Amino acid sequence: MAAKYDVRTSSDGQYYFNLKAANGKIILTSERYTTKANALKGIDSVRTNAAIPARFDRRTSVASEPYFVLKARNGEPIGQSELYTSKNGRDNGIRSVTTNAPGARVDDLND
Repeated sequence: MAAKYDVRTSSDGQYYFNLKAANGKIILTSERYTTKANALKGIDSVRTNAAIPARFDRRTSVASEPYFVLKARNGEPIGQSELYTSKNGRDNGIRSVTTNAPGARVDDLND
């Protein structure tokens, strides 16, 4: 299986997407969007910004679990990773987004 973006609708009717690696693991979950068109623009933004290391904000949760947030050029969050057990795991997640985001196909799971 190749990397892909799954576009979904949340229970409140908003759209979001998950970027999944070739192994099916979710490596990035987007913010919520009011329209599908905006969610698709969000995917384009991930593809663009994933190539820029400075756009990854490395963070630690209140429970001391590392994670990252991918930000757009304007500083707004585009997506967030899962919580990792180590900084090394988080950094591997960033590398996976950088590698997989540009060429991943889009699957619209709303149709």
